[in-house]
Amino acid sequence: MILPQITELVAICAKKGIENAILSPGSRCAPLTLAFARHPQIHARTISDERSAAFIALGMAQQLEEPVVLVCTSGSAALNYYPAIAEAFFQQVPLLILSADRPAEWIDQYDGQTIFQPEVYGKHVKGSYQLPDNTNNTDQLWHSSRIVNEAINLAKQFPSGPVHINIPLREPFYPSKDEKLTFPEKPRVFNQEHSSVQLSEESLKRLKNRLQFFSKILIVAGQQKPSDDLQAVLDKLSKEKKVVILTDTISNLQSDQTISLHDHWLGNPNLSQELEPELIISFGKSVISKSLKLFLRKTQASHWHIQEDGKAKDTFQRLSRTIPCSPGHFLNWLATDLKPQDQDYYYRWFQLEKNAKSALSDALRESEFGEYPALSICLSKTPAQSKIHVANSMAVRYLNLLGKRTQEVICNRGTSGIDGSNSTAVGCTFTTKEIVTLITGDMAFFYDRNAFWHNYSMPNLRIILLNNHAGGIFRLIDGPSNQPELEEFFETKQRLSAQHLATEFGFFYSKVVNQEELEASLQDFYEDSIHPKILEIETSSPKNAEILKLVKEKIKPLLES
Repeated sequence: MILPQITELVAICAKKGIENAILSPGSRCAPLTLAFARHPQIHARTISDERSAAFIALGMAQQLEEPVVLVCTSGSAALNYYPAIAEAFFQQVPLLILSADRPAEWIDQYDGQTIFQPEVYGKHVKGSYQLPDNTNNTDQLWHSSRIVNEAINLAKQFPSGPVHINIPLREPFYPSKDEKLTFPEKPRVFNQEHSSVQLSEESLKRLKNRLQFFSKILIVAGQQKPSDDLQAVLDKLSKEKKVVILTDTISNLQSDQTISLHDHWLGNPNLSQELEPELIISFGKSVISKSLKLFLRKTQASHWHIQEDGKAKDTFQRLSRTIPCSPGHFLNWLATDLKPQDQDYYYRWFQLEKNAKSALSDALRESEFGEYPALSICLSKTPAQSKIHVANSMAVRYLNLLGKRTQEVICNRGTSGIDGSNSTAVGCTFTTKEIVTLITGDMAFFYDRNAFWHNYSMPNLRIILLNNHAGGIFRLIDGPSNQPELEEFFETKQRLSAQHLATEFGFFYSKVVNQEELEASLQDFYEDSIHPKILEIETSSPKNAEILKLVKEKIKPLLES
């Protein structure tokens, strides 16, 4: 018999709008697995590798903006969720983690599959809960239901994020052969109303008075999902020359009215003084560009950060004011009340953007074959209405250097690890029929091979694999690049090819080593398919570093003119 608190839990999830669950096999979690698998309103999938399962759930929740359930058995299974949970916490993605556990009296007694599971995720979840291990009376069932409601509400509450419920379960775990599961038609549910935080008239008056002291204003957009409303108000601010707007590729707010190629000139000491702002206004989460962060940390600018919960995020070490409201509320007010700013300052940024765009195009066209120009060619063929998942390390940096994108760009920049990028992209494919292109390096790709170890179709997945048989980013960092141990201990050279993986999982596969082969392979890469496709671009790590250096050298003189 499946216990009533388990069927109640699943019914509450469905009633509160949760539609997806990722389950990993195990015996202790069998009651949860069966309940989620049999509930008619929940789409349950099974992923054997818990580390991959958690990143797949993350990839789904990123798109759905609703909690996705994770279910695992007791012991080390729950620990394998940890990297994705940390990523979800810092990226503010809602997950509901349900870990089955042995009853408390059997923990640390040499019994199988036991660890200390309550609060195992520490500060990397918004909340940790423990369900009662029996519900022999109505108060205990009420308590269990209350916990589930609180956990789901907390996962959704701004800033959204992962929440953990640990669930001690006693045998028997399985219903009898012919037993049917029945779910309560009216589970105990209490929802939380969502409010929009807006600034008072008094606060707006103070901000307006402060704005009179600034004539050079930079708006910095951090990582977020695309927003037509935010894009419209940012474009309006820029067209009216009221601010300069800097956007990384992961901001998903790039347009002809924003500066997106700033990585090509920030850090140039000959330009820093004339580009220094008097006020920085930021919103969203992290930014990729280290050059941007270092540039702004060296300025004397004031920094206002917009975040609904008002928490201090002092990325640039210049924070002077937190603004507790939605970015849309503040920016729309700014568009109405701010007067046009220093025109020379505005035009200088856009002159640099125009020069960088022209110089970059010429430099890539004239360069030898390598990752940088190859990715530029690939992106020219990527459908405008699609999604790009990009791995960390060099893949996301190349994407950022190449400028404005029309596609939604997703990257795990919460913790910025290479683990789980394949799995996160797979999760995305489960939520959309649009093409999902994963752009990844070889280290990230082979690290997460189990992302494809499941029985679900992904006909919309396309993988562009930049395989230089090494961790190429370490060749570009001054510290490791100057060490004799570079190749063995930092780049960790490997000889792997994706061909065997493609054969094993039934993916279409092509490998290219020059521009002619690349252009030929791209002709049908994005055509409809019943299987995912891998395009492996094989290059040399030393050559890629040389190309990147040469492109920078060709661009630099045009920026300083």
